[in-house]
Amino acid sequence: MGKDIKNYVGAIMALVGALLMILATFVPAMADLCDQNWYTAGSLILIIGGIIAHVVINKYFSKEAKVISNE
Repeated sequence: MGKDIKNYVGAIMALVGALLMILATFVPAMADLCDQNWYTAGSLILIIGGIIAHVVINKYFSKEAKVISNE
């Protein structure tokens, strides 16, 4: 993976989703959000979507992937 930021968008999405779940669990001011289905489902969708986006972007849209597949 190179220096291009688009290669890391999916990983950043997954990290943000995980951070949201962790914050809702451990920060007392956000404890009410753990019981909200939309918050938990949204964080989970962000994590899964981030993982899928990371794989797809690096497999099909990355310049490095195109160079390796053409060899």
